[in-house]
Amino acid sequence: MLDFSIIEQVKGIFIQLENNYTFSLTYSPLREEAAQLVEFINDFARCSDKFSVKTTESTHDSLEFSIEQNDINTGIKFRGIPNGHEFTSLLLAILNSDGKGKNLPDQSIIRRIQALAGEIHLQTYVSLTCTNCPDIVQSLNIMALFNTCIDHEMIDGALFQDEVNERNIQAVPTVYANGKLLHVGRGSLGELLQELEDMFGSNPQNDIEVVVKDYDVIVVGGGPAGASSAIYSARKGLKVAVVAERIGGQVKETTGIENLISVPHTTGTQLANDLMAHLNQYPIDIFENRKVVSSQLSGAQKVVITNACEEFRASAVIIATGASWRRLNVPGEKEYIGRGVAFCPHCDGPFYAGKDVAVIGGGNSGIEAAIDLAGICRHVTVLEFADSLRADNVLQEKARSLSNVEIFTSSQTTEVLGNGSKVTGLKVKDRTTGNERVVDLDGVFVQIGLTANSRPFSEELQTSAIGEIKIDEHCRTSQPGVYAAGDVSTVPYKQIVIAMGEGAKAALSAFDDRLRN
Repeated sequence: MLDFSIIEQVKGIFIQLENNYTFSLTYSPLREEAAQLVEFINDFARCSDKFSVKTTESTHDSLEFSIEQNDINTGIKFRGIPNGHEFTSLLLAILNSDGKGKNLPDQSIIRRIQALAGEIHLQTYVSLTCTNCPDIVQSLNIMALFNTCIDHEMIDGALFQDEVNERNIQAVPTVYANGKLLHVGRGSLGELLQELEDMFGSNPQNDIEVVVKDYDVIVVGGGPAGASSAIYSARKGLKVAVVAERIGGQVKETTGIENLISVPHTTGTQLANDLMAHLNQYPIDIFENRKVVSSQLSGAQKVVITNACEEFRASAVIIATGASWRRLNVPGEKEYIGRGVAFCPHCDGPFYAGKDVAVIGGGNSGIEAAIDLAGICRHVTVLEFADSLRADNVLQEKARSLSNVEIFTSSQTTEVLGNGSKVTGLKVKDRTTGNERVVDLDGVFVQIGLTANSRPFSEELQTSAIGEIKIDEHCRTSQPGVYAAGDVSTVPYKQIVIAMGEGAKAALSAFDDRLRN
Protein backbone atom coordinates (compact mmCIF):
# COMPACT_ATOMS: atom_id res chain seq x y z
CA MET A 1 0.00 0.00 0.00
CA LEU A 2 3.00 2.28 0.63
CA ASP A 3 5.21 2.43 -2.40
CA PHE A 4 8.96 1.88 -2.23
CA SER A 5 9.91 5.56 -2.50
CA ILE A 6 7.72 6.56 0.46
CA ILE A 7 9.10 3.74 2.59
CA GLU A 8 12.66 4.85 1.81
CA GLN A 9 11.85 8.46 2.72
CA VAL A 10 10.21 7.45 6.00
CA LYS A 11 13.19 5.25 6.90
CA GLY A 12 15.32 8.38 6.90
CA ILE A 13 12.89 10.15 9.23
CA PHE A 14 13.03 7.32 11.79
CA ILE A 15 16.74 6.58 11.65
CA GLN A 16 17.39 8.27 15.03
CA LEU A 17 14.63 6.52 17.02
CA GLU A 18 15.72 5.48 20.50
CA ASN A 19 12.74 3.39 21.64
CA ASN A 20 10.85 0.37 20.33
CA TYR A 21 7.31 0.75 19.00
CA THR A 22 4.53 -1.78 18.52
CA PHE A 23 1.47 -1.18 16.37
CA SER A 24 -1.30 -3.08 18.13
CA LEU A 25 -3.79 -3.75 15.34
CA THR A 26 -7.37 -4.88 15.91
CA TYR A 27 -9.74 -5.50 13.02
CA SER A 28 -12.80 -7.37 11.93
CA PRO A 29 -12.09 -9.60 8.92
CA LEU A 30 -15.64 -8.84 7.77
CA ARG A 31 -14.70 -5.23 7.04
CA GLU A 32 -13.65 -4.76 3.42
CA GLU A 33 -10.99 -2.23 4.50
CA ALA A 34 -9.35 -4.71 6.91
CA ALA A 35 -6.92 -6.09 4.32
CA GLN A 36 -5.88 -2.52 3.39
CA LEU A 37 -5.18 -1.62 7.02
CA VAL A 38 -3.14 -4.78 7.62
CA GLU A 39 -1.11 -4.13 4.47
CA PHE A 40 -0.63 -0.46 5.40
CA ILE A 41 0.64 -1.25 8.91
CA ASN A 42 2.95 -4.01 7.75
CA ASP A 43 4.40 -1.73 5.07
CA PHE A 44 4.85 1.05 7.61
CA ALA A 45 6.57 -1.31 10.05
CA ARG A 46 9.23 -1.95 7.40
CA CYS A 47 10.39 1.65 7.84
CA SER A 48 12.38 0.91 11.00
CA ASP A 49 13.85 -2.04 12.83
CA LYS A 50 12.37 -0.41 15.96
CA PHE A 51 8.86 -1.28 14.73
CA SER A 52 6.78 -4.42 15.23
CA VAL A 53 3.16 -5.37 14.64
CA LYS A 54 0.73 -7.20 16.93
CA THR A 55 -2.50 -8.31 15.25
CA THR A 56 -5.84 -9.32 16.76
CA GLU A 57 -8.98 -10.33 14.88
CA SER A 58 -12.23 -9.13 16.41
CA THR A 59 -15.88 -10.07 16.09
CA HIS A 60 -16.80 -6.42 16.56
CA ASP A 61 -16.78 -3.75 13.85
CA SER A 62 -13.13 -2.89 14.56
CA LEU A 63 -10.62 -1.23 12.29
CA GLU A 64 -7.98 0.39 14.48
CA PHE A 65 -4.49 0.34 15.85
CA SER A 66 -2.83 1.83 18.90
CA ILE A 67 0.81 2.73 19.41
CA GLU A 68 2.85 1.19 22.21
CA GLN A 69 6.29 2.39 23.27
CA ASN A 70 8.43 -0.30 24.89
CA ASP A 71 5.21 -2.31 25.49
CA ILE A 72 3.50 0.64 27.21
CA ASN A 73 0.43 2.22 25.60
CA THR A 74 1.08 5.81 24.51
CA GLY A 75 -2.62 6.67 24.62
CA ILE A 76 -2.68 7.28 20.86
CA LYS A 77 -5.06 5.34 18.62
CA PHE A 78 -6.01 5.58 14.94
CA ARG A 79 -9.40 4.22 13.87
CA GLY A 80 -9.03 3.95 10.14
CA ILE A 81 -6.09 4.14 7.76
CA PRO A 82 -4.13 7.38 8.29
CA ASN A 83 -3.43 8.17 4.68
CA GLY A 84 -3.76 11.56 3.03
CA HIS A 85 -3.10 14.49 5.32
CA GLU A 86 -3.21 12.24 8.39
CA PHE A 87 -0.10 10.33 7.32
CA THR A 88 1.89 13.19 8.82
CA SER A 89 -0.03 12.72 12.07
CA LEU A 90 1.15 9.11 12.22
CA LEU A 91 4.77 10.10 11.57
CA LEU A 92 4.66 12.77 14.27
CA ALA A 93 2.95 10.44 16.74
CA ILE A 94 6.06 8.23 16.60
CA LEU A 95 8.57 11.09 16.61
CA ASN A 96 6.80 12.91 19.45
CA SER A 97 6.63 9.70 21.49
CA ASP A 98 10.40 9.50 21.08
CA GLY A 99 10.81 13.09 22.31
CA LYS A 100 11.50 14.46 18.83
CA GLY A 101 9.79 16.89 16.47
CA LYS A 102 9.70 20.65 16.17
CA ASN A 103 6.02 20.68 17.08
CA LEU A 104 6.64 19.63 20.69
CA PRO A 105 5.52 22.30 23.19
CA ASP A 106 7.81 24.01 25.67
CA GLN A 107 7.83 23.36 29.39
CA SER A 108 5.21 25.99 30.24
CA ILE A 109 2.63 24.34 27.96
CA ILE A 110 3.63 20.85 29.12
CA ARG A 111 2.95 21.87 32.72
CA ARG A 112 -0.55 23.02 31.77
CA ILE A 113 -1.22 19.75 29.94
CA GLN A 114 -0.03 17.69 32.91
CA ALA A 115 -2.21 19.73 35.27
CA LEU A 116 -5.47 18.88 33.48
CA ALA A 117 -7.80 17.21 35.97
CA GLY A 118 -9.47 13.81 35.65
CA GLU A 119 -9.51 10.99 33.14
CA ILE A 120 -10.09 12.39 29.64
CA HIS A 121 -10.99 10.31 26.58
CA LEU A 122 -10.70 12.34 23.35
CA GLN A 123 -12.11 11.42 19.94
CA THR A 124 -11.51 13.38 16.75
CA TYR A 125 -13.59 12.71 13.64
CA VAL A 126 -11.66 13.66 10.52
CA SER A 127 -11.68 13.55 6.75
CA LEU A 128 -8.44 12.44 5.13
CA THR A 129 -8.77 15.33 2.65
CA CYS A 130 -9.14 18.00 5.36
CA THR A 131 -6.17 20.34 5.74
CA ASN A 132 -7.26 21.54 9.20
CA CYS A 133 -7.72 18.09 10.76
CA PRO A 134 -4.02 17.17 11.19
CA ASP A 135 -3.37 20.20 13.44
CA ILE A 136 -6.10 19.01 15.80
CA VAL A 137 -5.05 15.34 15.71
CA GLN A 138 -1.39 16.15 16.31
CA SER A 139 -2.16 18.54 19.16
CA LEU A 140 -4.36 16.05 21.00
CA ASN A 141 -1.84 13.25 20.44
CA ILE A 142 0.73 15.46 22.17
CA MET A 143 -1.63 15.89 25.13
CA ALA A 144 -2.00 12.11 25.41
CA LEU A 145 1.78 11.73 25.44
CA PHE A 146 2.34 14.24 28.25
CA ASN A 147 -0.60 13.30 30.46
CA THR A 148 -1.14 9.62 31.22
CA CYS A 149 -4.77 10.36 32.20
CA ILE A 150 -5.55 11.39 28.61
CA ASP A 151 -6.02 9.16 25.57
CA HIS A 152 -6.90 10.20 22.03
CA GLU A 153 -8.21 8.44 18.96
CA MET A 154 -8.44 9.72 15.42
CA ILE A 155 -11.55 8.44 13.63
CA ASP A 156 -11.92 8.50 9.86
CA GLY A 157 -15.54 9.57 9.53
CA ALA A 158 -15.87 8.03 6.09
CA LEU A 159 -15.24 4.56 7.56
CA PHE A 160 -17.53 4.99 10.57
CA GLN A 161 -20.51 6.63 8.96
CA ASP A 162 -22.99 5.21 11.49
CA GLU A 163 -21.24 7.12 14.28
CA VAL A 164 -21.13 10.28 12.18
CA ASN A 165 -24.87 10.02 11.53
CA GLU A 166 -25.68 9.17 15.14
CA ARG A 167 -23.82 12.24 16.39
CA ASN A 168 -25.05 14.43 13.52
CA ILE A 169 -21.50 15.44 12.65
CA GLN A 170 -21.54 17.84 9.72
CA ALA A 171 -18.09 19.37 9.90
CA VAL A 172 -14.52 18.24 10.46
CA PRO A 173 -12.54 18.12 12.58
CA THR A 174 -15.06 17.46 15.37
CA VAL A 175 -13.68 16.62 18.81
CA TYR A 176 -15.48 14.91 21.68
CA ALA A 177 -14.20 14.75 25.25
CA ASN A 178 -15.72 11.98 27.37
CA GLY A 179 -18.61 11.87 24.92
CA LYS A 180 -19.34 15.61 25.01
CA LEU A 181 -18.71 17.97 22.11
CA LEU A 182 -15.51 19.92 22.77
CA HIS A 183 -14.42 21.54 19.52
CA VAL A 184 -15.37 21.88 15.86
CA GLY A 185 -13.21 23.19 13.03
CA ARG A 186 -9.73 24.57 12.81
CA GLY A 187 -7.74 25.16 15.98
CA SER A 188 -4.38 25.11 17.69
CA LEU A 189 -2.89 23.26 20.64
CA GLY A 190 -3.31 26.40 22.74
CA GLU A 191 -7.00 26.73 21.89
CA LEU A 192 -7.69 23.07 22.58
CA LEU A 193 -5.81 23.21 25.86
CA GLN A 194 -7.85 26.21 26.98
CA GLU A 195 -11.09 24.42 26.07
CA LEU A 196 -10.05 21.35 28.06
CA GLU A 197 -9.11 23.52 31.03
CA ASP A 198 -12.53 25.18 30.85
CA MET A 199 -14.31 21.80 30.67
CA PHE A 200 -12.31 19.74 33.17
CA GLY A 201 -10.36 22.23 35.25
CA SER A 202 -6.74 21.91 36.35
CA ASN A 203 -5.07 20.54 39.43
CA PRO A 204 -3.47 23.20 41.66
CA GLN A 205 0.08 24.23 40.76
CA ASN A 206 1.01 26.11 43.88
CA ASP A 207 4.72 25.89 43.18
CA ILE A 208 4.46 27.68 39.81
CA GLU A 209 5.78 31.23 39.83
CA VAL A 210 5.45 33.83 37.11
CA VAL A 211 8.50 33.62 34.85
CA VAL A 212 9.91 37.00 33.81
CA LYS A 213 11.57 37.20 30.39
CA ASP A 214 13.41 40.32 29.20
CA TYR A 215 13.86 41.28 25.53
CA ASP A 216 14.57 44.26 23.33
CA VAL A 217 11.46 43.66 21.21
CA ILE A 218 8.34 41.61 21.86
CA VAL A 219 6.35 40.66 18.77
CA VAL A 220 2.81 39.54 19.62
CA GLY A 221 1.44 37.40 16.80
CA GLY A 222 2.96 34.84 14.45
CA GLY A 223 1.34 35.55 11.09
CA PRO A 224 2.97 37.24 8.08
CA ALA A 225 3.17 40.63 9.85
CA GLY A 226 4.54 39.14 13.07
CA ALA A 227 7.11 36.97 11.32
CA SER A 228 8.28 39.91 9.21
CA SER A 229 8.58 42.14 12.28
CA ALA A 230 10.59 39.55 14.16
CA ILE A 231 12.97 38.85 11.28
CA TYR A 232 13.65 42.52 10.57
CA SER A 233 14.21 43.19 14.29
CA ALA A 234 16.55 40.23 14.68
CA ARG A 235 18.56 41.36 11.66
CA LYS A 236 19.27 44.57 13.57
CA GLY A 237 20.95 42.53 16.28
CA LEU A 238 18.13 42.90 18.79
CA LYS A 239 16.95 40.26 21.24
CA VAL A 240 13.51 39.27 19.97
CA ALA A 241 10.63 37.16 21.28
CA VAL A 242 7.59 36.08 19.29
CA VAL A 243 4.55 35.40 21.49
CA ALA A 244 1.78 33.81 19.44
CA GLU A 245 -1.11 31.38 19.48
CA ARG A 246 0.38 29.77 16.37
CA ILE A 247 2.94 30.58 13.71
CA GLY A 248 1.10 31.35 10.51
CA GLY A 249 -1.98 32.79 12.17
CA GLN A 250 -4.95 33.27 9.86
CA VAL A 251 -2.79 32.15 6.92
CA LYS A 252 -3.12 28.53 8.07
CA GLU A 253 -6.84 28.71 7.33
CA THR A 254 -6.28 29.57 3.65
CA THR A 255 -6.26 26.70 1.18
CA GLY A 256 -4.73 28.31 -1.92
CA ILE A 257 -2.63 31.48 -2.20
CA GLU A 258 -1.92 32.83 -5.67
CA ASN A 259 -1.31 36.55 -5.07
CA LEU A 260 1.89 36.48 -3.03
CA ILE A 261 4.18 38.18 -5.48
CA SER A 262 7.03 35.97 -6.83
CA VAL A 263 5.29 32.85 -5.48
CA PRO A 264 2.77 31.81 -8.18
CA HIS A 265 1.03 29.30 -5.94
CA THR A 266 1.30 28.06 -2.37
CA THR A 267 -1.00 26.92 0.42
CA GLY A 268 -1.66 28.38 3.83
CA THR A 269 -0.05 25.40 5.54
CA GLN A 270 3.05 25.62 3.38
CA LEU A 271 3.39 29.36 3.89
CA ALA A 272 3.07 28.93 7.65
CA ASN A 273 5.83 26.30 7.52
CA ASP A 274 7.97 28.66 5.44
CA LEU A 275 7.45 31.46 7.97
CA MET A 276 8.59 29.16 10.77
CA ALA A 277 11.62 28.02 8.76
CA HIS A 278 12.61 31.64 8.10
CA LEU A 279 12.17 32.61 11.77
CA ASN A 280 14.41 29.70 12.75
CA GLN A 281 17.23 31.17 10.65
CA TYR A 282 17.66 33.85 13.33
CA PRO A 283 18.18 33.81 17.12
CA ILE A 284 14.48 34.52 17.75
CA ASP A 285 12.78 32.98 20.78
CA ILE A 286 9.39 31.61 19.72
CA PHE A 287 6.68 31.09 22.33
CA GLU A 288 3.78 29.41 20.56
CA ASN A 289 0.37 28.39 21.96
CA ARG A 290 0.27 31.52 24.09
CA LYS A 291 -2.63 33.86 24.69
CA VAL A 292 -2.07 37.37 25.98
CA VAL A 293 -4.25 37.92 29.04
CA SER A 294 -3.12 41.44 29.97
CA SER A 295 -0.57 44.10 29.15
CA GLN A 296 1.00 47.24 30.57
CA LEU A 297 2.06 49.40 27.67
CA SER A 298 2.60 52.82 29.22
CA GLY A 299 6.03 53.87 30.44
CA ALA A 300 9.44 52.98 29.07
CA GLN A 301 9.26 49.28 29.98
CA LYS A 302 6.35 47.43 28.38
CA VAL A 303 4.90 44.26 29.90
CA VAL A 304 2.95 41.47 28.19
CA ILE A 305 1.48 38.70 30.37
CA THR A 306 0.37 35.32 28.97
CA ASN A 307 -1.84 32.49 30.16
CA ALA A 308 1.30 30.37 30.66
CA CYS A 309 2.35 32.33 33.80
CA GLU A 310 4.91 34.37 31.86
CA GLU A 311 5.72 38.07 31.97
CA PHE A 312 7.50 39.41 28.89
CA ARG A 313 9.22 42.79 29.21
CA ALA A 314 10.75 45.01 26.55
CA SER A 315 11.13 48.63 25.55
CA ALA A 316 9.28 47.96 22.28
CA VAL A 317 6.19 45.91 21.52
CA ILE A 318 4.93 45.15 18.01
CA ILE A 319 1.32 43.95 17.95
CA ALA A 320 0.59 41.73 14.94
CA THR A 321 -2.25 39.59 16.24
CA GLY A 322 -4.21 39.68 12.99
CA ALA A 323 -7.94 39.07 12.75
CA SER A 324 -10.46 36.24 13.17
CA TRP A 325 -13.55 35.09 11.30
CA ARG A 326 -16.55 37.17 12.26
CA ARG A 327 -19.70 35.47 13.46
CA LEU A 328 -23.33 36.40 13.01
CA ASN A 329 -24.03 36.54 16.76
CA VAL A 330 -27.65 35.57 16.25
CA PRO A 331 -29.71 33.00 18.17
CA GLY A 332 -28.87 29.44 17.18
CA GLU A 333 -25.48 30.12 15.58
CA LYS A 334 -23.30 29.00 18.49
CA GLU A 335 -25.53 26.03 19.32
CA TYR A 336 -25.30 24.61 15.79
CA ILE A 337 -21.63 25.14 14.99
CA GLY A 338 -20.49 21.81 13.61
CA ARG A 339 -24.10 20.69 13.22
CA GLY A 340 -24.98 22.77 10.19
CA VAL A 341 -23.14 26.05 10.84
CA ALA A 342 -19.71 26.04 9.20
CA PHE A 343 -16.99 28.50 8.23
CA CYS A 344 -14.78 26.55 5.80
CA PRO A 345 -16.41 25.45 2.52
CA HIS A 346 -13.26 23.59 1.48
CA CYS A 347 -13.26 21.30 4.52
CA ASP A 348 -16.96 20.99 5.27
CA GLY A 349 -18.56 21.39 1.83
CA PRO A 350 -18.45 17.64 1.03
CA PHE A 351 -20.79 16.95 3.98
CA TYR A 352 -23.51 18.81 2.12
CA ALA A 353 -23.32 16.99 -1.23
CA GLY A 354 -26.75 17.04 -2.84
CA LYS A 355 -28.18 19.26 -0.08
CA ASP A 356 -29.39 22.86 0.20
CA VAL A 357 -27.08 25.40 1.84
CA ALA A 358 -26.78 29.13 2.38
CA VAL A 359 -23.71 31.33 2.20
CA ILE A 360 -23.95 34.46 4.30
CA GLY A 361 -21.79 37.25 2.88
CA GLY A 362 -21.43 38.80 -0.55
CA GLY A 363 -17.75 39.67 -0.51
CA ASN A 364 -15.04 37.76 -2.38
CA SER A 365 -14.89 34.97 0.20
CA GLY A 366 -18.67 34.54 0.21
CA ILE A 367 -19.08 34.44 -3.57
CA GLU A 368 -16.05 32.17 -3.96
CA ALA A 369 -17.63 29.84 -1.39
CA ALA A 370 -20.94 29.88 -3.28
CA ILE A 371 -19.19 28.99 -6.55
CA ASP A 372 -17.30 26.13 -4.90
CA LEU A 373 -20.39 24.78 -3.14
CA ALA A 374 -22.48 24.96 -6.31
CA GLY A 375 -20.46 22.07 -7.70
CA ILE A 376 -21.32 19.93 -4.65
CA CYS A 377 -24.69 21.04 -3.34
CA ARG A 378 -28.16 20.87 -4.85
CA HIS A 379 -28.87 24.56 -4.22
CA VAL A 380 -26.90 27.51 -2.83
CA THR A 381 -28.58 30.65 -1.45
CA VAL A 382 -26.37 33.72 -1.03
CA LEU A 383 -27.55 36.26 1.56
CA GLU A 384 -25.90 39.70 1.62
CA PHE A 385 -26.77 42.32 4.25
CA ALA A 386 -25.95 45.32 2.04
CA ASP A 387 -27.98 46.40 -0.97
CA SER A 388 -25.32 45.13 -3.39
CA LEU A 389 -22.59 42.49 -3.54
CA ARG A 390 -19.03 43.52 -2.68
CA ALA A 391 -17.25 40.74 -4.55
CA ASP A 392 -15.16 41.34 -7.67
CA ASN A 393 -17.27 41.57 -10.83
CA VAL A 394 -15.71 38.46 -12.35
CA LEU A 395 -16.82 36.43 -9.32
CA GLN A 396 -20.31 37.94 -9.38
CA GLU A 397 -20.70 37.08 -13.05
CA LYS A 398 -19.58 33.52 -12.47
CA ALA A 399 -21.98 33.04 -9.55
CA ARG A 400 -24.94 34.49 -11.44
CA SER A 401 -24.23 32.15 -14.36
CA LEU A 402 -24.77 29.06 -12.18
CA SER A 403 -28.29 27.68 -12.32
CA ASN A 404 -28.29 26.42 -8.73
CA VAL A 405 -27.09 29.66 -7.13
CA GLU A 406 -29.64 32.23 -5.96
CA ILE A 407 -28.52 35.63 -4.66
CA PHE A 408 -30.44 37.95 -2.31
CA THR A 409 -29.21 41.37 -1.19
CA SER A 410 -30.59 43.56 1.63
CA SER A 411 -31.07 40.32 3.56
CA GLN A 412 -30.42 40.15 7.30
CA THR A 413 -30.09 36.76 8.96
CA THR A 414 -31.88 36.98 12.30
CA GLU A 415 -31.81 33.39 13.58
CA VAL A 416 -30.38 29.94 12.84
CA LEU A 417 -33.11 27.33 13.14
CA GLY A 418 -32.66 23.68 14.07
CA ASN A 419 -34.40 20.61 15.42
CA GLY A 420 -32.08 20.19 18.40
CA SER A 421 -29.58 18.05 16.55
CA LYS A 422 -28.92 19.89 13.28
CA VAL A 423 -29.72 23.03 11.28
CA THR A 424 -33.05 23.07 9.45
CA GLY A 425 -33.19 26.65 8.20
CA LEU A 426 -32.68 30.38 8.66
CA LYS A 427 -34.88 33.30 9.55
CA VAL A 428 -34.13 36.09 7.10
CA LYS A 429 -35.42 39.68 7.19
CA ASP A 430 -35.78 41.76 4.04
CA ARG A 431 -34.22 45.10 5.05
CA THR A 432 -36.18 46.94 2.36
CA THR A 433 -39.70 45.75 3.23
CA GLY A 434 -39.19 44.54 6.79
CA ASN A 435 -40.76 41.20 5.95
CA GLU A 436 -39.29 38.09 7.56
CA ARG A 437 -39.27 34.63 6.02
CA VAL A 438 -37.88 31.17 6.75
CA VAL A 439 -35.42 29.58 4.33
CA ASP A 440 -35.35 25.78 4.63
CA LEU A 441 -31.85 24.35 4.23
CA ASP A 442 -29.34 21.87 5.58
CA GLY A 443 -26.26 24.00 6.19
CA VAL A 444 -25.01 27.56 6.61
CA PHE A 445 -21.55 28.84 5.66
CA VAL A 446 -20.72 32.12 7.38
CA GLN A 447 -18.44 34.30 5.24
CA ILE A 448 -18.80 37.84 6.62
CA GLY A 449 -15.19 38.85 6.98
CA LEU A 450 -12.78 39.33 9.84
CA THR A 451 -12.59 41.16 13.16
CA ALA A 452 -9.34 42.55 14.59
CA ASN A 453 -7.77 40.61 17.49
CA SER A 454 -7.12 43.74 19.53
CA ARG A 455 -9.07 43.04 22.72
CA PRO A 456 -6.09 42.57 25.12
CA PHE A 457 -4.76 46.00 24.14
CA SER A 458 -7.91 48.02 23.48
CA GLU A 459 -7.98 49.72 26.89
CA GLU A 460 -4.49 51.17 26.46
CA LEU A 461 -4.42 51.92 22.73
CA GLN A 462 -6.66 53.98 20.50
CA THR A 463 -8.81 51.81 18.23
CA SER A 464 -11.21 52.46 15.38
CA ALA A 465 -14.97 51.96 15.56
CA ILE A 466 -14.50 48.36 14.40
CA GLY A 467 -11.68 47.58 16.85
CA GLU A 468 -8.62 48.05 14.65
CA ILE A 469 -5.58 49.58 16.37
CA LYS A 470 -4.98 53.07 15.03
CA ILE A 471 -1.53 53.61 13.53
CA ASP A 472 0.31 56.34 11.67
CA GLU A 473 2.33 55.91 8.48
CA HIS A 474 5.19 54.44 10.56
CA CYS A 475 3.00 51.84 12.33
CA ARG A 476 3.22 53.80 15.59
CA THR A 477 0.23 53.55 17.92
CA SER A 478 -1.06 56.02 20.50
CA GLN A 479 1.52 54.70 23.02
CA PRO A 480 5.21 55.49 22.42
CA GLY A 481 7.20 52.29 21.93
CA VAL A 482 4.15 50.31 20.83
CA TYR A 483 3.58 49.49 17.16
CA ALA A 484 0.92 47.59 15.24
CA ALA A 485 1.11 45.85 11.89
CA GLY A 486 -1.12 43.86 9.57
CA ASP A 487 -4.79 43.00 9.89
CA VAL A 488 -5.07 44.09 13.53
CA SER A 489 -4.28 47.68 12.51
CA THR A 490 -6.11 50.34 10.52
CA VAL A 491 -3.94 49.76 7.44
CA PRO A 492 -6.27 49.33 4.45
CA TYR A 493 -6.48 46.14 2.38
CA LYS A 494 -6.03 43.00 4.44
CA GLN A 495 -3.61 41.06 2.25
CA ILE A 496 -0.66 38.80 3.07
CA VAL A 497 1.80 40.82 1.04
CA ILE A 498 0.67 44.04 2.73
CA ALA A 499 0.93 42.47 6.19
CA MET A 500 4.51 41.41 5.47
CA GLY A 501 5.43 44.92 4.38
CA GLU A 502 3.74 46.47 7.40
CA GLY A 503 5.58 44.09 9.70
CA ALA A 504 8.90 45.18 8.22
CA LYS A 505 7.89 48.82 8.53
CA ALA A 506 6.93 48.40 12.19
CA ALA A 507 10.28 46.77 12.98
CA LEU A 508 12.22 49.49 11.18
CA SER A 509 10.22 52.19 12.96
CA ALA A 510 10.87 50.56 16.32
CA PHE A 511 14.59 50.37 15.58
CA ASP A 512 14.70 53.98 14.37
CA ASP A 513 12.92 55.15 17.52
CA ARG A 514 15.37 53.12 19.62
CA LEU A 515 18.32 54.87 17.99
CA ARG A 516 16.74 58.27 18.56
CA ASN A 517 15.80 57.34 22.13
